[in-house]
Amino acid sequence: MTITIANSFLPHTDAEASTAFYRDVLGFEVRLDVGQGQMRWITVGPVGQDTAIVLHPPALDPGLTDAEKTTINELIAKGSLFSIHLATDDLDVAFAAIEAAGTEIVQEPMDQDWGSRDCAFRDPAGNMIRLQQKKG
Repeated sequence: MTITIANSFLPHTDAEASTAFYRDVLGFEVRLDVGQGQMRWITVGPVGQDTAIVLHPPALDPGLTDAEKTTINELIAKGSLFSIHLATDDLDVAFAAIEAAGTEIVQEPMDQDWGSRDCAFRDPAGNMIRLQQKKG
């Protein structure tokens, strides 16, 4: 039996900005774009890989109060609610391209005690993205 990771979910607060970021800055392909307006679910993923990220609207559930929606959006914007860890074979080149695109940088590339070199930045919704390269 083999179990693989198919999809992870991250919220978006602006479908167009998030689609452009994942496609144009990270180089992911857009696989699905379902819905319209603020009710859009966009599936993006690395070219040639089966794993994907589903970008979804987080605070549009009609069962949420306005206060709950505000709290959710504030936590997303601070990067304290959702995150994802990605990997690359050349962290410094990837970081330079991400920084040049005007991305909000949280941490420049640095060696970590746990054996990788990584950096951190936010997507347009505020989600924390850590990008790592294993030490050779």
